[in-house]
Amino acid sequence: MEVYGTKLASRLLLGTSQYPSPAILADAVEAAGSDVVTVSLRRESGVERAGQGFWSLIRSLGVKVLPNTAGCHTVKEAVATAQMAREVFGTPWIKLEVIGNHDTLQPDPFALVEAAGILSRDGFQVFPYTTDDLIVAERLVEAGCQVLMPWGAPIGSGKGLNNRFALRSMRAHFPDVPLVVDAGIGLPSHAADAMELGYDAVLLNTAVAKAGDPVRMAEAFRHAVEAGRLAFEADPMEPRDMAAPSTPVLGTAFRS
Repeated sequence: MEVYGTKLASRLLLGTSQYPSPAILADAVEAAGSDVVTVSLRRESGVERAGQGFWSLIRSLGVKVLPNTAGCHTVKEAVATAQMAREVFGTPWIKLEVIGNHDTLQPDPFALVEAAGILSRDGFQVFPYTTDDLIVAERLVEAGCQVLMPWGAPIGSGKGLNNRFALRSMRAHFPDVPLVVDAGIGLPSHAADAMELGYDAVLLNTAVAKAGDPVRMAEAFRHAVEAGRLAFEADPMEPRDMAAPSTPVLGTAFRS
């Protein structure tokens, strides 16, 4: 998988919030085999240097950091957060979130496209968290985004792929754009489903962090993503309306 000229060995991107402990987070990242983790920038006190231990842990993992603008609801807020994240982490990568609805955490498509254009012109490499709407996706690509991250379901819902038709259509509409299913993944089977549709990667957090055993769940997702990708590349059979025997019947003995 290649995004913005960077080749990634893993197709599983992992969030870093809500884990029971820093040690479990580190073990989960290793078990997942992820080489990209997302982090949200918090406006901590510069005097107290709160959060510095967390940033040190993330850097020690030896993975690429994808900062995000989680919790932002306006263009101005998202752009300012992205600029601070670039300064803190020293990366042009930014996962752009501009939330429009408090209940569903659905992105605001108008603010998202506007912020994506501003950040792209400012030299950012934008990973937009978006819906599965094709028109919004086209506007994001026109704004400079070279990767799209449509949701499978609302953040943290664990419902899987709510609209497989829309996700399949997006894959067909953007054959050369890296597509990452972001949000709503709850089970390894959901991740495999996304990969079997031809998506390039999945990004998840809650499904691993809130599992009874986050490390084992991270490993399960790793295998699911790999299996789903292999299945897609193997060109799976199409579903049939009628049964078809797997054992040939021509020439077999039968009783009259």
